[in-house]
Amino acid sequence: MYFDEFDLDDRVLDGIDAMGYTTATPVQEKVIPPIIAGKDILACAQTGTGKTAAFLLPILHRLITESHETHKINSLIIVPTRELAVQIAQTLEGMSYFTSVSSIAVYGGSNGALFSAEKKALTSGVDIVICTPGRMIAHLNMGYVKLDAVKYLVLDEADRMLDMGFNDDIIKITSFLPKQRQNLLFSATMPDKIRKLALKILHQPEEINIAISKPPDKIVQEAFVVFEDQKIALMKHVLSQKQFGSIIIFCSRKQNVKQLCHELKRARFSVEEIHSDLEQEKREQVLMDFKNKKLKMLVATDILSRGIDIEDIDLVINYDVPNDAEDYIHRIGRTARAATDGTAYTVVSEKEQRKFARIEEVLGKPVVKATVPPDLGPVPEYTPKSGRSGGGRPHGKKRPGGSGNRNHKPSGHNNRGGGGHPQQHRSKSGNSQHSGNNQPKP
Repeated sequence: MYFDEFDLDDRVLDGIDAMGYTTATPVQEKVIPPIIAGKDILACAQTGTGKTAAFLLPILHRLITESHETHKINSLIIVPTRELAVQIAQTLEGMSYFTSVSSIAVYGGSNGALFSAEKKALTSGVDIVICTPGRMIAHLNMGYVKLDAVKYLVLDEADRMLDMGFNDDIIKITSFLPKQRQNLLFSATMPDKIRKLALKILHQPEEINIAISKPPDKIVQEAFVVFEDQKIALMKHVLSQKQFGSIIIFCSRKQNVKQLCHELKRARFSVEEIHSDLEQEKREQVLMDFKNKKLKMLVATDILSRGIDIEDIDLVINYDVPNDAEDYIHRIGRTARAATDGTAYTVVSEKEQRKFARIEEVLGKPVVKATVPPDLGPVPEYTPKSGRSGGGRPHGKKRPGGSGNRNHKPSGHNNRGGGGHPQQHRSKSGNSQHSGNNQPKP
């Protein structure tokens, strides 16, 4: 389905066209029409399905085609992390390029100057506010934020917000909103706690399920079974053998991120780290360099596995096995986006075998075990159901240089056709936007 079939305003279509988009994703096909029709939405939609545009486009359309308060806050988008807030704000700036819709991202971790800019926009009025719960509560507690004109409320990554303990903050924020409004709730999963939240906030919602239950088939998945102290050497070998474009390596702990990034830098790889210990300004700069291809590789905690829409990732590596299948799918879902292919490697230590076996059960099939280079020394057998997995190095005979499929070598699958969207450069006039971010070129 093409975007011009949604009967969106021409100014919105111009923004879509300038960003290079023509065909809607399945979630956009299902969600945009009922939002334009004014219905509340309860949608099960994971990152990478195109849900950001699915709620931004119809809200933009309604803001510029229907009457609203010009000097008040008209739309509120609540998200779990500052990274997601910035990402949505940047996407919105591109889509609203040919409109007069104003927007601002409001999130914690910024300096006093940005807080003042947020206060000014929230006081004078702004069409769309994208915020994290804690930061919005901070502004509300100071008494100058008026949310009585909000017509559209979006809760994005709702399950993630509840996992992070934001339930009470969300309820408090919504208590400042008018009763008559449109509510859109998006969640990657739909547990009971989400349905309870939906009952409190939504009014006769239309339920839409477009979640991705398993990774796309176009992702080449492989696993390396090694001892814990072989992981860094394996990373250096894998990353030096194949020519990939952009690479994200996920670690479960900040200490692992720091150690691995240090070792890769010593080996002269183009790499930086991202975790919660970094200052916000540094994190944003690293992300920008990665998106702009100035930086080839990121080593990150799970802060990047959800909610950050970075296209053209060639390779995702799980340096540590994720806690569950859902986290695994979120992590490797960073690759094989926008109709391209991708590769995902997972490094499985002897202590992580049972955890990885549970992920394989959810996937419905075993992940191919790639051959570990012989010069790394003996490696453990992949025996997740035996008493040996979860322990230290087993005594006695150890099979050298491989696990599972002895003859399978890590694939060099790196044929990523269609890198990026075509861009059209157009002049902009009459668009006064409040934003803490630089205006991207559409």
